[in-house]
Amino acid sequence: MGTLEIEVKFFLPHPEISRKLLARNGAESRGRFFEHNICFENAAGDLRRNESLLRLRKDDITTLTYKAKPAFTDNDFKVLTEHEVEVSDVDTMLDILRALGFYPEQVYEKYRESFALASSTVCLDSMPFGDFLEIEGPREDIRKLAGQLEMHWSRRILLNYRAMFDVIREALDLPFTDITFDNFKGVALDIEAFLPGFEAGQKQM
Repeated sequence: MGTLEIEVKFFLPHPEISRKLLARNGAESRGRFFEHNICFENAAGDLRRNESLLRLRKDDITTLTYKAKPAFTDNDFKVLTEHEVEVSDVDTMLDILRALGFYPEQVYEKYRESFALASSTVCLDSMPFGDFLEIEGPREDIRKLAGQLEMHWSRRILLNYRAMFDVIREALDLPFTDITFDNFKGVALDIEAFLPGFEAGQKQM
């Protein structure tokens, strides 16, 4: 059946402020890691068309994740059904995915520090195009923690990082599809100019 992943994101113009607020609220760091993510697709493009994700992620461990939209709609939170398993042999897993008809479509990188706070997980994410805070947990905890961390609820982001990049790539006519730090070197990007189109509350106004 999988589990429900419930989360929201916020853009962070000053990540160090959020780090201090997390410490003040008793958050416990689980460490900061560099992530290398490979997203897969099939020849028919079924995953993107259905807003699903098949991803192999390498940080301190390697995990294979499948995410899909649930049967219901939630305009306040990003909600997905998630299946995840730890992978001990990356090369064999790649061979299995290719044999099943999937190919690596896109790579994206980030630095992530995760914190345990209440019954939720809070992440400070450094993407090649900006810094973000993500809160994952029960709906009521997410809203409460957003307030404690001085995030404005109307400015929450329900898009994933790949969807944000798609908007940025089209607007700037970027010549690459992988979201890597090397690719973004030298790119003149004002991420705050894109935020009104990313933020759920702003789009509803």
